[in-house]
Amino acid sequence: MSDWFTKSFGSDYLIVYKHRDLQGALLEVKRMIDWLGLPQGAEVLDLCCGMGRHSMALDEFGYKVTGVDLSDVLLAEAKRMDTGGKVRWLKGDMREVPLADTFDAIVNLFTSFGYFEDDAENGKVLREIDRLLKPGGKFIIDFLNPDYVAASLVPESERKEGDMTIRETRRIEDGYVRKRIAISEPGEPERHYQEQVKLYRPEQFMKMMEGTSLEVDHLYGDYNASEYDAKTSPRIILVGHKEG
Repeated sequence: MSDWFTKSFGSDYLIVYKHRDLQGALLEVKRMIDWLGLPQGAEVLDLCCGMGRHSMALDEFGYKVTGVDLSDVLLAEAKRMDTGGKVRWLKGDMREVPLADTFDAIVNLFTSFGYFEDDAENGKVLREIDRLLKPGGKFIIDFLNPDYVAASLVPESERKEGDMTIRETRRIEDGYVRKRIAISEPGEPERHYQEQVKLYRPEQFMKMMEGTSLEVDHLYGDYNASEYDAKTSPRIILVGHKEG
């Protein structure tokens, strides 16, 4: 499953995750703006931007936004929705972003981390954030909370989207949360996808940041700015800055 993301973030992803809406992204970005404390016109990188919901919300609030993602399908959807062409969209791997620019802030949202089996590969993402941030620049990493996931995991679910049936199974094993998705339609072969995210706790993020100039200033447990609690918080939201 080392390259599961090259298959999973295709056209079916747009259907499986279509419930993620722009209004929700706007509310989350409002909170992020408070945390980042940046003036309008600041340059922001949305690393692993997906369909671009947060990138476009950041643009709406007056920032100069670049969205980077590896998926051609998701970038095409982002460009389709960005009718004014306001965001700069770029294809790239988060471990080696094809940019020499530096940014006032970088956001990595909705568990767009932990995709790789090797800690060193996941650590490369943090080093890229370090490289791409201006001195004093801010970052936000929004990740799942492993203990909360373990306590609330729904092992199986099934739902309909028109004639399409989407079945999802979820489990935690070997330090990962893993999801298998089966999509069936009348007269079509069943399609299968796998997703996995390596589970990290805050102290493991801190360990991986050693050797970078990144410093975590605050840990939140959700977008209501609740303090992070290892047992009850749904998210681990790291807000910090680059020293220098």
